[in-house]
Amino acid sequence: MFKRLSKQEKAWVLYDLAESPYTITVMATIMGMYFLASAEAAIGDIVVANAYWSFGTAAAIVFIGLLAPIIGTLTGYIGKKKLVFNLFVGLGVLATAGIAFVPEHMWFGLLFMYILSLIGYSGANKVYNAFLVDVSPNERMNRVSTFAFGVGYLGCVPPFLVSIAPILLIQLDIISMSMVTAYRIAFLITAVWWIVLTIPMFRHVNQKYGAPMESQYVRKSFVSVWLTFREICKHKPVLLFLLAFFLYSDGLNSIVSLATAFGVTIGIGQVDLLLVLLVMQLVAGPCAIIYGRMADKFGTKKTIYFGIGTYVVVCLIALLMNPARDVRFLTGLFWGLAMLIGTAQGGIQALSRAYFSKVVPKEKSNEFFGFYNVFGRLASIIGTTLFGVISLWTGQPHFGIAGIAVLFILAAIIFKFVPDDKEISWEDKQSSISV
Repeated sequence: MFKRLSKQEKAWVLYDLAESPYTITVMATIMGMYFLASAEAAIGDIVVANAYWSFGTAAAIVFIGLLAPIIGTLTGYIGKKKLVFNLFVGLGVLATAGIAFVPEHMWFGLLFMYILSLIGYSGANKVYNAFLVDVSPNERMNRVSTFAFGVGYLGCVPPFLVSIAPILLIQLDIISMSMVTAYRIAFLITAVWWIVLTIPMFRHVNQKYGAPMESQYVRKSFVSVWLTFREICKHKPVLLFLLAFFLYSDGLNSIVSLATAFGVTIGIGQVDLLLVLLVMQLVAGPCAIIYGRMADKFGTKKTIYFGIGTYVVVCLIALLMNPARDVRFLTGLFWGLAMLIGTAQGGIQALSRAYFSKVVPKEKSNEFFGFYNVFGRLASIIGTTLFGVISLWTGQPHFGIAGIAVLFILAAIIFKFVPDDKEISWEDKQSSISV
């Protein structure tokens, strides 16, 4: 399929490949291991350290959520979308590389640099999603969006393998190197991969749709959010979708952010954690593309609904993962759930942005995507906070999964009332933004 893409679509797809190693290396695996080892050594309680990790993640999400209105309005001006994208990519790359230079005993410094890197990653991803309307026509969005996720999941395997190779070799007593050095190498590899593969995006993708620049855009950004919210409230299908999207994205992002920390807390070994998440990428890549084909055949709504249901099952099974159980049982269950997550993770994210891209008017795409990304970027604050609070309150990390399960169940209930994207006519979309 890659050969059939335009130059702009190829560059856009490659950015998914550029940022994906950050997701698996920093968000999902190695950073969590590094931070927990540092914080547990200083604090003496891994459950408390896990809670700090979840609260730090929530803090980063809140910050980018507060910035989202300004970002959404600024990127709505012609010529500004690329500038904002470049700034966030720069922050993310520099902070990711910077983690490697924080002294290992400074767990609070590690958490701070992680928060900065997550802000950079999230801000860049927010603008990147909004570029879809600039690079691809409506009839190609499902395929291009899901293909990008598939490329990202499969393509990040080589840099991830290189990143985890020293860690695995140390665990197997094949090489002599400190684990901290191995962690730092992984962060530097991720940063270099990120910036190098973003070069096509820098060169070939430009903004097509936008309004002329205005003064006092910071104040106007919050006014614009309020006006856009009022217009969305007039259009019930879009409002319901955004509510459902917020809930299931919160649950999904919380699982990604907490997976490694949760695994370490319940006793899963580092080798198993790294291998299971590697294999999950191999499952997620083709499954994201399959989701695109399913959406074309069965409809976007039904396919997303199927993905939400998959996550409900995952959470309910995860509630059985009591740390007191046999570690072999927990490891086997962790493997099974990771594979199940892999079948849905990329597909549901890709189809969500494709669904939203198709139902909004292009000349209003930046304002509406600004709101979409407010919901998307704030997503994981509820799940990570609930997980941390419940884990601290009960002393049992698996009980924290209950809060995340509730998010998916609520999302499923709301999403039932969202229409299929084919049922929303252009006239409906126009009326939803009339002032």
